[in-house]
Amino acid sequence: MVTYRPLMAKAAQSASASLRDPKRTRQRILSAALKEFAMNGFTGARVDAIAKRAAINKRMLYHYFGDKEHLFREVLRLKMARRQAWAETLSGDPAESLTFWFEAACNDTDWVRLLEWEALQEADRLIDEKNRRAATARGLERIRQRQTRGQISNELDPRHVMLTMRSLTMFPAAFPQLTRLIMGRPVSDPRFQKERTAFLKKFATAFQPLQKQENR
Repeated sequence: MVTYRPLMAKAAQSASASLRDPKRTRQRILSAALKEFAMNGFTGARVDAIAKRAAINKRMLYHYFGDKEHLFREVLRLKMARRQAWAETLSGDPAESLTFWFEAACNDTDWVRLLEWEALQEADRLIDEKNRRAATARGLERIRQRQTRGQISNELDPRHVMLTMRSLTMFPAAFPQLTRLIMGRPVSDPRFQKERTAFLKKFATAFQPLQKQENR
């Protein structure tokens, strides 16, 4: 039989552990929040479910993040910071970029689903839009630098380059049902991923200056 005192003792024990290791607790909350937001979107996500998944009480979640919107904002910032760090390690070669981000999308479907939910629920009001615009601006500047280095054609609008690259790499993970219908295999199938990677390497030449394409 579940009684009040053991439950309260367990909650107190959990809170005590959270206070002893705040960094680990914060990371656990963010991981749980990403799963919940990916499953249900910002509107449908429940703080109770996030707290349960993170194995803490709801009061501790509010202690660390204040409210659901702030928690969503922190999930976004964490994911964008990681992607920013990854982007800065790439050489700028379109073939490398396309294959890298395709693999990233296949291995992080929670992020893809979160963005899809946001498109359905919050398209007119982007949470943390200022920081996200700044991150996008940095990405566009990297594309312009690649154009200056001759890796991407100067005839292409950097905005369309970014949008096209994201479409090419994220579409299979974002629409797995269409991918399976067209390709006859699920996105998770290693054979599909190998074929897609090979295709992206070939397609990457479309982003290169015409002279480079002619010399291949």
